[in-house]
Order: sequence, then C-alpha cells, then structure tokens
Amino acid sequence: MPRLDQREANELRPVSFVPHYQRHPLGSVLACCGNTRVICAVSLEMAVPRWMKEQNVAGGWITAEYQMLPSATSQRSEREVMRGKLSGRSAEIQRLIGRSLRAVVDLAKLPGMTLHIDCDVLDADGGTRCASITGASVALELAAAKLLQDGLISESPIVARVAAVSVGMVNGEPLLDLCYQEDSAAEVDMNVVMTDGGRFVELQGSGEEASFSEDELAAMLKLAKKGMKDIFALQAGVMQQAGR
Repeated sequence: MPRLDQREANELRPVSFVPHYQRHPLGSVLACCGNTRVICAVSLEMAVPRWMKEQNVAGGWITAEYQMLPSATSQRSEREVMRGKLSGRSAEIQRLIGRSLRAVVDLAKLPGMTLHIDCDVLDADGGTRCASITGASVALELAAAKLLQDGLISESPIVARVAAVSVGMVNGEPLLDLCYQEDSAAEVDMNVVMTDGGRFVELQGSGEEASFSEDELAAMLKLAKKGMKDIFALQAGVMQQAGR
C-alpha cells in the first residue's frame, strides 16, 4: 500500500541539519525530518549537580530539556510552564535524550562541567524524540569542538555518534520513520536509538492494542539499521561542512 507521502517502506523522510542555528550556545542545530523541526542547543555551566559533589563523583554531567512550542501542532497546546509542571510525556522524552547522549560521552573528560541540551520542537509531525536525539548529537559534537578550541578541555569527550529513528507496523507492514498519521494508525510503534558503531542504546517498542512476533521485530530492526546508516552519513556530512 502506498504511503501518504509516496515513500518506500524503507525510506526516510527528507533529513537535514542546519549547524550554528543560534548565536549564543556552544553548539546548535536545526534538525529537520520531514515536517518535524527541532532546535537542539548545547550550553555550558561551570558546575556539576549537587549529588555529584555530595558523592564525590569525578567528571562532568550532561542533562537535557525537551518541550514543544504551543504552535508546533495543528491545535495549539498550553505551555507546560503554565500548568506548573512537565507532562509525563515531556519528562520521559527529556530523560531519554539525556541517557542517549551520556551513552556516547566520556564524562570524565568534562571535569566540573555540565552541558545542558535544550530540544525545542518548532513543528511536530511524528518522531520528535528521534529528531531531538539525532540533532542533539550533532549539536554536542559542535559544542565539544568549541570547548577544545577555547582550551576548556584537552581532548574530545565524544566516543561515538548517536541517532534515533522510529519504525512500526502499519496495516501489517513494517515501515521506517513514521509520520504522525502513520504513527497514530500503527499497530506497533518503536523508537530505536543506536550508535554509529552499530550498538543499541535504547529500544522503546509497544503494541497498540496488538502484539508483534519475533520475525516482525527483526524486520523493524532491519529497517531501523538501514535508516540509521543513512542518518549517520548525513551527520558526518554536516560536521565535515562545519569544518569539524
């Protein structure tokens, strides 16, 4: 069955990265995946969380925040600050982003520093958490290069690139990189986070009033790996263009 945007089952939406999108952060990227657009920015704080001091944990830390602008979807959503607390969804996504980036960084090489990763969704059409992780990986690499340039660190703390992509079963067919309409209709929805070395960081998969077989899981992972290969090539290309 043809997809809504006429893509093949194993085809990503158009993916692009605009580096140095903001002036002030150490590193920033506008990450675009189809109609989903996310600003990913990395800022430096010369301090570490209190728990690290209390437990005498050496090195630095990476933490993330995620939010969707009120106008990111067709129907305006209320700013979470107006509710007085994060939604469960936003809290879960920003924890995922933080875990994903810490998995590819040697925190010992960020002594006494905290890198804050902000992911702000401008337009949402499915896959916002995946676009956030993928774009934040590029922004973090730009930030590390700036820290090296400024002499604040002696070697890069980044040990691998990380990216994420969605896959799912829609009308019984495995599909790569679901847009919102596909995601909302999927019998199975999965987010796959991987390093460019082919190692998994996290798998988030669940059946939506359905179940899935081992063969279907294998088919979805095969699609994810194919899409990830393309994404890592795009990440490498933008870093080369940025002179890093």
